[in-house]
Amino acid sequence: MNDLKQARENMVESQVRPSDVTDPRIARAMRKVPRELFVPKSVRSLAYSEEPLEVAPGRIAMEPRFLAKLIHAAEVNNDDLVLLIGGATGYTAALLSHLAAAVVALEDDKSLADTASANCSRLDIDTVASVVGPLLEGHASQAPYDLIFFDGGIEMVPEAIAAQLAEGGRLVAIVRDGPVGKARLYERTGDGVSSRYLFDATVPILPGFEKGKVFAL
Repeated sequence: MNDLKQARENMVESQVRPSDVTDPRIARAMRKVPRELFVPKSVRSLAYSEEPLEVAPGRIAMEPRFLAKLIHAAEVNNDDLVLLIGGATGYTAALLSHLAAAVVALEDDKSLADTASANCSRLDIDTVASVVGPLLEGHASQAPYDLIFFDGGIEMVPEAIAAQLAEGGRLVAIVRDGPVGKARLYERTGDGVSSRYLFDATVPILPGFEKGKVFAL
């Protein structure tokens, strides 16, 4: 077993499984998807560390244990249509592709979207569609979504994005209000959206998702 493959296994055993991530599908996906392919060459040796990694200026790959816990809380079904906000280089999209029917990975940076698409193609993943557009607006043309997943911290959930949830749909995000964020699960029932606290997490905020910029929940 090469060093990176062993590091990937160690990530699952020492970071993911001890974090109350009990869905075996998530562990399988994280063992299968090579995170080192989704980060810059300069930090590939750190691909399985317990830290977020910068993949582009102002953009990060979330710390593995927080990402796994958020995916676990989302209770992804194999027939779900998922909207991923801030797909970056495609790692989270690749993981979700092993759990859901299809993933729409939204990026406002075309070069990142192209990179994500190329990375997924290298792994023969054909259920991820990388699309380019303003992150704050979501991707209404393919709504409603069974799951909306924010790949980074936010300070608010825009109404325009929440409106793209299907009946019974879930939205997961790490909501920052100060230095420590709180992962939250939102669910749509009828015309309303309820939410509940999941766990504390520190994750950098996605650009544009600061309070006061748009109408929010």
